[in-house]
Amino acid sequence: MVQNKPRRLDQLLSSLGHGSRREVRELIDAGLVTLRGEVLEDEGQKIAPQDVAEVRVEGESLEAPEGLLVMLHKPVGYVCTHAEGEGETIYKLVPERWTKRNPPVTSVGRLDKDTSGLLLITDRGELVQRWTSPKSIVEKVYEAEVDHDLEQRLVDVFASGTLMLRSEEAPCLPAKLEIVSERVARVTLTEGRYHQVRRMFASQGWHVEKLHRVRFGEYELGELKEGEWRVVGEPSKQ
Repeated sequence: MVQNKPRRLDQLLSSLGHGSRREVRELIDAGLVTLRGEVLEDEGQKIAPQDVAEVRVEGESLEAPEGLLVMLHKPVGYVCTHAEGEGETIYKLVPERWTKRNPPVTSVGRLDKDTSGLLLITDRGELVQRWTSPKSIVEKVYEAEVDHDLEQRLVDVFASGTLMLRSEEAPCLPAKLEIVSERVARVTLTEGRYHQVRRMFASQGWHVEKLHRVRFGEYELGELKEGEWRVVGEPSKQ
């Protein structure tokens, strides 16, 4: 997605989700687009790559045209889909223009409706592919609250590499389980099967009542509040 050539102003703004070409022209005609404080009046004006960061639309700077990577603190009750009708979508929590970028943003994998915590959102297809490929080794860390007291044996079961899930043909890869308190555990996975943490506990007789992701690869949720997001930098090669 890296653009090394100057781009027409209307094309640039449209590709970043600020509306159709017609809607972008209306913004320009209304004097709402500026470059270093000067109003831009020509939708065909060429914007050099080094000038993109200086463009403002209604006083706000543009997000990077070469790609957007965002950390979101997903609340319980939201679904990771663009489709309407399945519940409140995570894309209601971020600027609408991000869903109109070309290409639009999408989540890196999913957290189910009843799971909260760190979710990455990007418009960079190569990152989604890299991090969700079955061959990818990316650590994901979860905090799980279960329905009855944990047992020390679970540490060995999760780490064994032999734990089988119902309807699966291959065992889970070794996972790290740390017992934080009587009913709270921290689980580190390097794969991403469907509802994996919940199913791993269920296979041993525990029901997960709350599940919260605190880390994905090098990205940590930290102090990011529920429902909030933050644009983050380029990941290191993993």
